[in-house]
Amino acid sequence: MHPGAAALLRLLPLVGLVACHGVPAPPTAPPTPPTTAPDHRRSGYDFMSPATQALQRDDSANPGMLWVQGGQQRFEADCKTCHTPDSLRGVAPRYPAFDTVLGKPVTLAGRINLCRQRHVQQAPWPWDSEALLELEAFVALQSRGLPLLPVTDPRLHIALLQGQRLWQQPLGQLQLSCAQCHDQQAGRRLAGSTIPQAHATGYPLYRLEWQALGPLQRRLRGCMNGVRAEAFAHGADEWVALELWLRQRAAGLPWEAPAVRP
Repeated sequence: MHPGAAALLRLLPLVGLVACHGVPAPPTAPPTPPTTAPDHRRSGYDFMSPATQALQRDDSANPGMLWVQGGQQRFEADCKTCHTPDSLRGVAPRYPAFDTVLGKPVTLAGRINLCRQRHVQQAPWPWDSEALLELEAFVALQSRGLPLLPVTDPRLHIALLQGQRLWQQPLGQLQLSCAQCHDQQAGRRLAGSTIPQAHATGYPLYRLEWQALGPLQRRLRGCMNGVRAEAFAHGADEWVALELWLRQRAAGLPWEAPAVRP
C-alpha cells in the first residue's frame, strides 16, 4: 500500500469521531454593546446668559406667562366643553400635523383657528392677533418637558421635503440659507451674539428684543428680512413646511414653551 494511503486510513477513525461528536467551539468575546453617537444638538436655552435662563425657569418671572393667563381665560370660555388641560398634554410637540379635511399639514395656531370655525362657529383670528397667540401659548404650556415628536405620518412626507429644501435654499440679496447660519456656523459670534442652532423648542416665546411674546413665524420672517428676502404671506404653506422640517430637526429635544430668548 502507498504510504500516503496508509496514513489516510489511520486518520479515518478520527474524522468519524469528529463528525459524530463535533469539536467544541472556541470561546468568543462577549458582544460589544452598540454605541450611540453623541447628540450635539442644543436648545437656544443653552446659549443664553444665566440671568435669561433663570427668567425662563421661573414662571413667576417669565413674561410669557402673562399671555398664558390670557389664553387660559379664552380656553375656559370657548374650549373646555370639548377639552381639558390634561387632554392637551402632548399636543403641541406633534404639530404641524395633517388635516384630513384640508388635505395638508397645519400648524398648532392653524388647528386652533380650524377648531374655532368648525366647532365654536366663530370666525378665525388673524394670524398675528393677540387672542390666537394667547391660546396657542396656553396649549403649548401643557406639553412642557415632553420631547418633540419625529415626523412619521407618510402624508406629511412631501411637505417635510419642501421644508428641508427651504431650510437649505439660499435666499434674498445676501444669498444665505438657514442651514448656512444655524447648521454650519452655530456657536460662532455674529454682531456680538452667539449664533444658535435654531431648534424650535419653545414657541411661542418671549424675546427680550421684541419685549413681547411671538410665534415661530414671526421669528422666521425676521430671519428672511435679515437676508433681504421677501417673506411669505402670513400662514402660507411654505411657513408650515418649514415649521414641519424644524420639528423633525429638533425631534427628541424637550419642549420648553413659553421660552425666553434674548
